[in-house]
Amino acid sequence: MIIYILVALASICYFCYYYLTKTFNYWKSRNVAGPKPVPLFGNLQDSALRRKNIGVVFKEIYDAYPNDKVVGVFRMTTPCLLLRDLDVIKHVLIKDFDYFSDRGVSFGEKGLGNNIFHADTDMWRVLRKRFTPIFTSGKLKNMVYLLSQHGDKFIELISDICQKQQEHEVHSLVQKYTMATISACAFGLEVNTISDTNNSIFTKIDNILFTPTFIDEIDMMYPGILRKLKINPFPKDVPDFFEQLVKTVIEQRNGKSIDRKDFMDLILELREERNIHGPKRTEEENEITLELTDDIIAAQAFVFYAAGYETSATTMAFMLYALAKNPDIQIKVIAEVDEVLEKYDGKLSFEALNDLKYMEKVFYETLRFYPIIEPLQRMAQRDYKIPGMDVTVKKGQMVLISPLGIQHDEKNYPNPEKFDPERFSSEHLSERHISAYLPFGTGPRNCIGMRFAKLQSFVCLAKFFSKFRIEASKRTLPAMRFIPRRFLMAAEGGIYLNIVRRDI
Repeated sequence: MIIYILVALASICYFCYYYLTKTFNYWKSRNVAGPKPVPLFGNLQDSALRRKNIGVVFKEIYDAYPNDKVVGVFRMTTPCLLLRDLDVIKHVLIKDFDYFSDRGVSFGEKGLGNNIFHADTDMWRVLRKRFTPIFTSGKLKNMVYLLSQHGDKFIELISDICQKQQEHEVHSLVQKYTMATISACAFGLEVNTISDTNNSIFTKIDNILFTPTFIDEIDMMYPGILRKLKINPFPKDVPDFFEQLVKTVIEQRNGKSIDRKDFMDLILELREERNIHGPKRTEEENEITLELTDDIIAAQAFVFYAAGYETSATTMAFMLYALAKNPDIQIKVIAEVDEVLEKYDGKLSFEALNDLKYMEKVFYETLRFYPIIEPLQRMAQRDYKIPGMDVTVKKGQMVLISPLGIQHDEKNYPNPEKFDPERFSSEHLSERHISAYLPFGTGPRNCIGMRFAKLQSFVCLAKFFSKFRIEASKRTLPAMRFIPRRFLMAAEGGIYLNIVRRDI
């Protein structure tokens, strides 16, 4: 009996091992170089066990193969291709976009699944066509007054707390500003996140949205399972919150635009059309029509909120950290802010913000140094042969791109560990490969809200530096470490800096 039990256990172990490793010869058999995978985890053991941020894991793989255009990797047991060559990336994201128009992150349509970030290709085409005009210069210009109002409240908060102490954790501070501004600009809600020191529903939503759960690793092992089984990766609290939020705003406005010029106003203008239509790329193609229901609106509200506050807060925190470590650059930023404010009589108009050219360079260099979203990913819609190589990405397979690896590659940026805003002067921009800078992605499926993110950040930073400067404190880390248990590239342990009034 003992022998039978041992044989049975050995058989079970063998079949489990076989099942968890049966794909691991995939890239080797196709002469594609790559790191040796580990049973079950593939090449993501450190990420899956929450020992390293997934962006750091992919950068390490990127760095280990400096002479390869592509690298064969395994997300858990699923073979994927990490792209290193900038021309190959340009083909995938731009020239051959139709092969890779899907991010491969879609889930069930109910419960916020039909948002512009997670949507599959057909749904995305409809949403992108109709929501792109929301982010035009004219529409953004109308939102400056909302951003400025909350920027003033944020500066009042900083003034009050700096009377008590100089050292503060700056990410949590700027989060208060971005939560308030996205609530105002997206939903027309005056949410008191700036002066509220208590944990609010927004803090709870933040923890849910940006903390990885093991459902993500399951989707890596079985790509598309979330959509097939209509599984929502978020707890019921999240869709309920955004559905109720949209319902409340629509009722307050009687279902129509009230000329507030926020995102919800613009969405309600579209809602009056009832149906929105996607683009037809050929005469033979059927036009895709989408009914703009309250569920669809709630899904867009969710992604505008999630992307609109945390990415900007993290970017600004990283930028403050970089300026504290590079005081000579900070002096130039402050001088420009003073000059622009004097030129526009102390008012931060849309035109004044566009005149902050050096701040723009610092902003872009911050995102080169600390890209927020890692990795970029696209799913093949049909078989695709990598240009110039005997490598084929099969339909349904994922290709991955590491902005952190690319943007810290000596080949793309000489002396990459030096923080140098002049990399974004006009002469350097004209020489740089389009795929060498990817914090917002590139091509048709790039970040739709990048112009709003920049405007939102500039209002806060310009107001801040008109009154304060930043210094390293005793708790400022000499080098950045990234939180393993977060989707975005966020600072582990927080970013502690001294905030000093400029008149002292």
